[in-house]
Amino acid sequence: MQKFAKILAVIAVLLGLLWWQRQSLMLGAIGLLVDLRTTTGPNVPVDWEPGPGTPASGADRPPNIVLILADDLGWNDLTFLGGGVAGGTVPTPRIDSIAEEGANFVNGYAANGTCAPSRAALLSGRYGTRFGFEFTPTPSGMSTLVPLIADSSTRLRLPMRAEGGRAVDFEEMGMPASEITLAELLAERGYHTIHIGKWHLGQTNGMTPREQGFDESLLMASGLYLPEEDPRVVNAKQDFDPIDRFLWAAMRYAARFNDGENFEPDGYLTDYYTDEAIKAIEANKNRPFFLYLAHWAPHTPLQATREDYEALSHIELHRERVYAAMIRALDRGVGRVLDALRDNGLEDDTIVIFTSDNGGAGYIGLPDVNDPYRGWKISFFEGGIHVPYFIKWPGRITPGTVVAQPVHHFDIFATAAGAAGAPLPADRKIDGVDLLPFARGEATGTTHRALFWRSGASQTALVDGWKLNVSDPPGRKWLFDLRSDPTEQHDLSAERPDKVAELEKALEAHNAEQLPSAWPSTGLMPINLDKDRSLPDAPDDEYIYWSN
Repeated sequence: MQKFAKILAVIAVLLGLLWWQRQSLMLGAIGLLVDLRTTTGPNVPVDWEPGPGTPASGADRPPNIVLILADDLGWNDLTFLGGGVAGGTVPTPRIDSIAEEGANFVNGYAANGTCAPSRAALLSGRYGTRFGFEFTPTPSGMSTLVPLIADSSTRLRLPMRAEGGRAVDFEEMGMPASEITLAELLAERGYHTIHIGKWHLGQTNGMTPREQGFDESLLMASGLYLPEEDPRVVNAKQDFDPIDRFLWAAMRYAARFNDGENFEPDGYLTDYYTDEAIKAIEANKNRPFFLYLAHWAPHTPLQATREDYEALSHIELHRERVYAAMIRALDRGVGRVLDALRDNGLEDDTIVIFTSDNGGAGYIGLPDVNDPYRGWKISFFEGGIHVPYFIKWPGRITPGTVVAQPVHHFDIFATAAGAAGAPLPADRKIDGVDLLPFARGEATGTTHRALFWRSGASQTALVDGWKLNVSDPPGRKWLFDLRSDPTEQHDLSAERPDKVAELEKALEAHNAEQLPSAWPSTGLMPINLDKDRSLPDAPDDEYIYWSN
C-alpha cells in the first residue's frame, strides 16, 4: 500500500510538471508573438515643441491645468488618507501636499473599477457607457490564457472563464472619435495639450491621443518599468496571480512619441515620465497648457529601482517592499512636477488635479492596500472605486479645504472647462459638474444625488448615500447605508427590500439611457471581496463576478 501511494505521488508530481510546462509554453508563445509583431529601437530624445520665448504682454491667459493620474493606487497607499504602505513607514508628502494646499474630495469616486473605462469618462465628462465603453480593452490571447492559468490553481473554487468572441480587435477598442475630449475642448480655448504615459483608449480609427486633441503625446507603448534583467531594477513576480504571469510574458520596455516608432525610455519608467513632464512644462511656460500625466505606477508588473528598494530595508515581505518603493518613486515624481511649476513661476497660475483610475488591486497580494475599504480593483465595492481626489489652485482654493459631497471622475472635465472659460458641449449630455464652486465653499447642496457603475455582471447604484451592489452571477445583491457604514460591513438588503427596489429602479432607468457595449465581454472572473489573491479561499467567502 505504501509503495502504491508513493507511485501515485510520483505520477501526481509528473502530471503537475507537465501542466506547468504547458502553461510555460503558452506564456512563451505569447512573448514570441509580441516580439515578432513589434520592434523597439534605442532611446530617442523627445523634443517638445517650444512655446513663445516670452509671455504675451497683457494677455488674458487662462490657468494651466496639470492632471496627474496614478494607476491602481490604493486608498491606503497615501499617508494623508489611510496611513501609508507598510504601516505608514513610507510617507507620501508631495502627493499629500496637493490636498493640504488645496481641496480634498474625501468621497471621490473612480468612473469604474478598472482602468480604461475610468479614463474614457475622465476625458469625455460622460459615463463611458453612453458611448459603449463598458469593458477594459484586453490584448488578444489574454482572455483565453488567463483562465487557463487560473484553473490550474487550487486557490479558486469558482471558475474564471472566457465569455465571448472577439468581435473587435484590441486596437479598435476605445473611445470613439465622435466624443469631445478634454484636450479638444481646451485646444479650442488656446491651450497647448500634452499627453504623457498610459492611454488605453484605442489605437486606430481616430482614437489615438493625437487624433483625440493632444498636440503632443509620449505614449506608453508597453508596460515594463525597466528590462527585467536590468541591474538597476528589482522585480517581484506573483506566481499566484495569472494576470501577473501574463503581463511578464507579454510586456516590453517601450515608448512612442507622436505616433513614431517604438523606442526604449531613458531610465525607470516613473522617473522617465517625470523627467519628460518637467521638460514639457519648461517648453510651455509662456503659453497656457494642459498636461495629462498618466503614470503607470503602481500597476503591475511590480518593479522598483534598486535605490528605492534598498532605502526600505525595514520592510520584510519582498513584494511589499518593491511596491512601497514604487510608491516612493511616484511621490518623488509628483513632487518634482510641483517643483517645476514653482521654479518656472507657474504655481499660482496652475490647477493641479491628482487622482487614481481605480482602487488598489487584490492580485498584488497586499491585504491592506485599500484599508479601511472593502474590496479591490475589479469590483464596485468601495475598495475598487473610492479613490484619492485632490485639487490645488493657489489663491483660488483655500488650503486644507475638505469637500464631503460625492464626486466622480467625469467632474474633472467640467471643472477644467470652468476654470479655462471653455463652454461645455451643447450637443450631448455632460454628466460631470464643475467642482470649483464646491472647493471654494461657494456652492451648497450636493454635487450628485445619484451615481452609477456598470461592467456586465457587476452593477452599482449610489443614491442619497444608499449603495446597491449587484452581481449576477452569482445572483447576489448587497445594500449599504454609506452614511453610517462607509466601509460596507453591514448588508441591509434583507432588512430593507423597499430600498433595494428603489435603487434597482434607479439603476434600470440609468441603464435605459446607456448604449450596449461596443465590444463583447471576453471574460468572466470571480473576485473575492475580502481576501487578496495570495490567501486561500474558504467556503463562506463572499464574491462578485466581473465581466470584461
